[in-house]
Amino acid sequence: MARRATNQLLQKAKVSKSDEFYTQLCDIERELQHYTSCFNGKVVYCNCDDPLVSNFYRFFKENFHKLGLKRLIASCYKKQDLDLFQTLKNEKAYYCVYNGFEESDELFYFEGDGDFRSEESIKLLKQSDVVVTNPPFSLFREFISQIFRYEKQFLVIGNVNAITYKEIFDLIQKDKAWLGVNLGRGISGFIVPEHYEQYGTEVSVNAEGQTVIATNNCLWLTNLELDQRHEDIELSKEYKGNKNSYPMYDNCEGINVNRTCDIPKDYDGLMGVPITFLHVYNPEQFEIVRFRKGDDGKDLCVNGKCPYFRILIRNRRLQNALKI
Repeated sequence: MARRATNQLLQKAKVSKSDEFYTQLCDIERELQHYTSCFNGKVVYCNCDDPLVSNFYRFFKENFHKLGLKRLIASCYKKQDLDLFQTLKNEKAYYCVYNGFEESDELFYFEGDGDFRSEESIKLLKQSDVVVTNPPFSLFREFISQIFRYEKQFLVIGNVNAITYKEIFDLIQKDKAWLGVNLGRGISGFIVPEHYEQYGTEVSVNAEGQTVIATNNCLWLTNLELDQRHEDIELSKEYKGNKNSYPMYDNCEGINVNRTCDIPKDYDGLMGVPITFLHVYNPEQFEIVRFRKGDDGKDLCVNGKCPYFRILIRNRRLQNALKI
């Protein structure tokens, strides 16, 4: 029930476009340790981060020389709309540039609101090499689209369901993006403002008095090189002699596999696997054929029932062996 409550909170945030989920330093450190060789000589841009409070900015500033960064930039959004009780606009949006030598950081103010889509923010994006941030949950598709439009490397946090978005899945299928190391409970939780609903065992208060919500359904998405994506999934199950454990789909010449660990090592045809397969997906071992749909364009089904979203894959190694 608690996990459902926190997931409902994320869904409510998506609908209301309330994106005040802030990443904890411990989660940033846990993920970034796998990419230390990716930042040498690079300009890192945290384009959804207030440099005064952002843990992303704090991490890169504290590890600036260790990572060999060339420059660090962080910028934040500040709402500029007037309401019925205001006579002046809200606080101006700003950004900070750190070169690794200044005693203190100097803030530069935007003319606009600092939205990552604004011309001022895009100008900073063009100067960068790698974008690392927690982008607005409600604007994830648009954020990733912009990253690829300007051909940048990236490492960002998103909801697990983001990989079911057509735009994101297409990037993964084409080997242009992949999942990072941590997901689900590997991401311990997000800091949220005090006005957020606080209920369930997944909500806690950290040592600094901040409210933390452990959503347990988020992931890291990246195009930074990662050793683990070239590691084979160890396959121990066999299709031969166990056909009853792998029912055929009603609307596709393929078998249903309920768990990644149950992928048979001797089946060379189409297999429908859970979306969590992408966390251990090795593009040299498997081919992603398509997502969710059977040959008739409808959701994959077994005996008239549709399992949760499935990804259709093939074993590349077996396919190549058949061609020899």
